[in-house]
Amino acid sequence: MMNFPTTVPTEAYLILSAVLFGIGAMGVMLRKSALTMFMSVELMLNAVNLSFVAFARHFGRLDGQIIVFFVMAVAAAEVAVGLAIIVDIFRSRRSVDIDDVNWLRG
Repeated sequence: MMNFPTTVPTEAYLILSAVLFGIGAMGVMLRKSALTMFMSVELMLNAVNLSFVAFARHFGRLDGQIIVFFVMAVAAAEVAVGLAIIVDIFRSRRSVDIDDVNWLRG
């Protein structure tokens, strides 16, 4: 019978966080759809939240979890405003392609 470790090491969480952040960064750089870019930014925020929680767990403190709470509150407000902007752009232009919204320049 194999004995598996009861806890996952912090390094595994940090590697997962780095992979998720990289996927999000590539999504922002390579995609042209505003919705896909928006979801990629949210993925990057969640990757950073995962690393905050991993470090908080590693050091046995609550600081990282408190920061995650505030980041999630700001992200919820960002989602509301961002989706409202994307819906407004779609209603006026019938597209959420970033190349098609050059009329936003002032």
